[in-house]
Amino acid sequence: MIRLLFWIALIAAAFWLWRKFKISQQPNRQASLDDPLRMVRCAHCGVHLPDDRAVQLGSHWYCSQQHLEQGPTAPH
Repeated sequence: MIRLLFWIALIAAAFWLWRKFKISQQPNRQASLDDPLRMVRCAHCGVHLPDDRAVQLGSHWYCSQQHLEQGPTAPH
């Protein structure tokens, strides 16, 4: 009985080490999943774009400098 438990523990440890090694060999995609881009809506034309490409003025977001200068449009 003790031999059986020993072999089960040995196989489980080998499997765990193999998975850990296999995961460490994969490219690191975790960084991109931890910091997703937030989408914002242009206050002038309504297009959605990532906040890192948008221009912000106060609480309004704009897709370009021209739309920022034209200001927000009235809601429909």
